[in-house]
Amino acid sequence: MAGIIISPRARIFHGHEWIYATEIKKTFGDPKPGDVITLKDFRDRPLGSAIYNPLSQIVARRFSRRRQDLDVDFFSRRISQSIQHRKQSGIDETLARLVWSESDGIPGLIVDRYGDHLSVQTLTLAMDLRKEIIRDVLISLLAPKSIVLRNDSPYRKAEGMEPGIEMLHGENPGPFTVHANGLSFEVDLLDGQKTGLYLDQLQAHAEVAALAKGKRVLDCFTNQGGFALACAKAGAAKVTAVDVSASACEVARHNAKTNHLDIEVIEHNVFDFLKHAKPEYDLIILDPPSFTRNKATLMDAMRGYKEIHLRSLKLLEKGGLLSTFCCSYHASRELFMENLVNASIDAKKSARLVMNHAQRADHPVLISIPETGYLKGFTVEVIATR
Repeated sequence: MAGIIISPRARIFHGHEWIYATEIKKTFGDPKPGDVITLKDFRDRPLGSAIYNPLSQIVARRFSRRRQDLDVDFFSRRISQSIQHRKQSGIDETLARLVWSESDGIPGLIVDRYGDHLSVQTLTLAMDLRKEIIRDVLISLLAPKSIVLRNDSPYRKAEGMEPGIEMLHGENPGPFTVHANGLSFEVDLLDGQKTGLYLDQLQAHAEVAALAKGKRVLDCFTNQGGFALACAKAGAAKVTAVDVSASACEVARHNAKTNHLDIEVIEHNVFDFLKHAKPEYDLIILDPPSFTRNKATLMDAMRGYKEIHLRSLKLLEKGGLLSTFCCSYHASRELFMENLVNASIDAKKSARLVMNHAQRADHPVLISIPETGYLKGFTVEVIATR
């Protein structure tokens, strides 16, 4: 089997599973993009099997510590194990991320289940080349009515692949309804903005909603109403949801009507809305899309977070709550908290931590790959103004 010899100080010797071009000492056997290769250390000792793509900054991603091929048996075993892990975690596997890339030992494969339908992403070339095998295994294990290949992620470009969305199995289900946290949501896997429901935030929806009873709630970057609807159902006195996307606002209104809940949905740029808003809220939720996808734009992103943190804190009186989230790995939990602290200083408000938030258990974190733990959040209470 073709492969690479890894330099002595590579991160793989410290637990990480990725190999960058600068960490390769030698390539042997003429591996092709998308191949399974063998890894060896500088003393010619085997380190396991990896997927290979010289077009990517991450040239190789180890998926096994022994010799292993990406065949039907491999995918059947790994996907079965990942499903079992969700069951053991107490997650309803009928509405969950069933496969989360490296965290489940299948680099670049994401499988989300929405009842009888699956949304699949192949974000590495090796997985993309084997999508028919993956499809057949998923059909064998789960018997879904449809599988949508939702490959519109910008991360595919890093692997030299074009984005695209297509049916991998069955017919387009069109918009359909799923249930989470006692609420109904309309999901459109093929034509919708993303999928219409962020599975990683379902736990946080419930956590924040538990604080919302009797409160006036402002849900910023509402997307399609996840936090807003959860808070309304929990007994919030009033819920205002804001998003710049007209289509997202329309779906949020539709979801509110379906659930017989009263929320005000405003189509507006959140930065401008916060700038001119009145201090009439008891709970403000900030759940923006990622402000950065790389280190180069991290500081620009932090300035964006600082702005919305500052404006939100200025709107809250003593006892007011701010729940804020960041879904970029590059902004660490420590950096994100530092940003919130600096905003509180500028707003002349003291705040204490009420709750830490993270991605739901169906998005497990592999401790040797910190990139798998991307979502972080805090709920803080304003305890004094000065």
